Amino acid sequence: MANLIYSTNCSLDGYIEDTNGSFDWTRPEDDYLKYINDLIRTIGTHLYGRRLYETMLVWETDPRLAAQSPLMADFAEIWQAADKIVYSKTLPAASTRQTRIERDFDPAAVRRLKEAAPQNILIGGANLAAQAFRAGLIDECHLFVVPILVGGGKPALPQAFRLELELLDVRRFAGGAVHLHYRTRKGRTA
Repeated sequence: MANLIYSTNCSLDGYIEDTNGSFDWTRPEDDYLKYINDLIRTIGTHLYGRRLYETMLVWETDPRLAAQSPLMADFAEIWQAADKIVYSKTLPAASTRQTRIERDFDPAAVRRLKEAAPQNILIGGANLAAQAFRAGLIDECHLFVVPILVGGGKPALPQAFRLELELLDVRRFAGGAVHLHYRTRKGRTA
């Protein structure tokens, strides 16, 4: 059975974007990007909400990003190779290959996907991940904490929800970011 992994960049005060919707402070340095590349290389399918998908699709539609460095080219290649499922009621069609649109997030369908998938599954987007957390679907959480306080915005983790986690690993990066890798403790919610 595949693991469903939530991975996100967040500020030290726990936001994925600030009150203006900006996340320009999350650009990873080389050691950080290499680590992310190695993490997502093991992923077969990405689950996205519409907004995150529209942010990420440039990795296939804008070749200038991949041309910036070998690490960025590697990220683009890995991202393009993965299957993508986008949950959106409004997106008329996918703009990238290996992508399908689902109108509703169905926890039972995600459970079936986890049972059948040969590789782990990554879920991105705080709102979509919150639904998966509440449904008890998340197996692991990778938080990349950036050393900045933004004072508000979109929370990285679900609000008014409790779940116990077990710390598996911590890694520091040259620019001051920290990676926290957790496993969820099944059956330990409130």
